[in-house]
Amino acid sequence: MSNFWQRALTGIMYVVVLLGMTLLHPLSLGILFLVMVLLASNEFYNIALKGGNTPQKLTGIFISAVGFLLSFLCAFYQLPLKYLLTTILLLSFLFITELYRKKNNPFRQIAFTLTGIIWVGLPLSLIPFLVSIPGEFHPEILVGCFYLVWANDTGAYLFGIKFGKRRLFERISPKKSWEGAAGGALLAIIVSFIIARFYTVLLPEQWLIIALITILAGNYGDLVESLYKRSKNIKDSGTILPGHGGILDRIDSLLMVIPFVFVYLILAEG
Repeated sequence: MSNFWQRALTGIMYVVVLLGMTLLHPLSLGILFLVMVLLASNEFYNIALKGGNTPQKLTGIFISAVGFLLSFLCAFYQLPLKYLLTTILLLSFLFITELYRKKNNPFRQIAFTLTGIIWVGLPLSLIPFLVSIPGEFHPEILVGCFYLVWANDTGAYLFGIKFGKRRLFERISPKKSWEGAAGGALLAIIVSFIIARFYTVLLPEQWLIIALITILAGNYGDLVESLYKRSKNIKDSGTILPGHGGILDRIDSLLMVIPFVFVYLILAEG
């Protein structure tokens, strides 16, 4: 199978599984994103291990998974929010555990471990609350974010190939251009008006604001992951998605978009 068809088939299957399990039921959404937490966190720590680092990989993955599970139970099964405080205790154990590991540069290892939890685990743990705003299951909010991220990425790719001349951030991502970024922004704004016609859980102007958030946060999310991979001299975060790399490669924009969208919607509620 050629690389093009391999990439196309993997992309289609990824989109079908992502949308299907997100829209089907809260439980299927929970299973899907718990698996994503595990896979993306594992990829993050595997990259971190390069260069002689020894982060607390299993502990970091465990804390991220527990944080997601507690968020899911609070959002959909009436678990009191106070139980989320247990994650603070787990974070404290990171520092205590490091005392007994006898590794070089202990606080560097703590920093890498915490970064995985904050960058990967925390945004994904907000998803149960994002799709339960205002207390009911509204997967269309998350799905709308998917569409906007994909529109922004697709527009940037197409416009970048056709018109790209001026580099957006050459030191980190040499192929990205200002023309591509403008094309991605334009397509995302257009898609936001289309989404507003079908997903009326939010007002059209709210979808437009979310589109603007996606344009900015999505581009920065992609650049942050590029910075991380470039610092380790690797191309992809993993190989689980043939032709596409790893899970972290596919959700890098989303990891930055979700916290901003979540905070916006909370503030918009007044």
